[in-house]
Amino acid sequence: MATTSEPADRLTAFGNQLVHVHLWLREELAALRSGLDDHLSGRADRPRELRAHCLAFCTALTRHHTAEDGGVFPALAEAHPELRPVLDELAHDHVQVEELLVRLQTLLDGLPDAPAEPLGPEAARRLSGELDGLIALVESHFTYEEKKLVAALDALSTPLPDDFALRDLTGG
Repeated sequence: MATTSEPADRLTAFGNQLVHVHLWLREELAALRSGLDDHLSGRADRPRELRAHCLAFCTALTRHHTAEDGGVFPALAEAHPELRPVLDELAHDHVQVEELLVRLQTLLDGLPDAPAEPLGPEAARRLSGELDGLIALVESHFTYEEKKLVAALDALSTPLPDDFALRDLTGG
């Protein structure tokens, strides 16, 4: 996996990169919620676009979490052993988030392509519930991670994986 340039050359601290990526992911998640609301209310009839947006969001979030688990968290654990319980909790969150992403994508994949085929109330409730659960978990996770890790990330002198900052997606 590619790594960023040497720490002395970086333009923003790793903690700032984390916050920037989280802001972008929050915006994408809000857009996904809006797209689902539009679809369920009949204001939008393009489930393919909704599925594609979900797939793009899910992929970006998974890439970010994979970079954290595989590169960022081990570097933090080595530099700040006192953070290991926090890092373990965050890694556990990543597993839960991934499970929700899989369930959500599966439900979206089951949406009928034809606008004439409305989604039944139970399916709509289940789909909304999964997305609401994902939103709640991701927001809680991001807030906790930012509170606990930003200062430690800013102090790191180790190159981190490029996927941590999702440069190609966020424009960072």
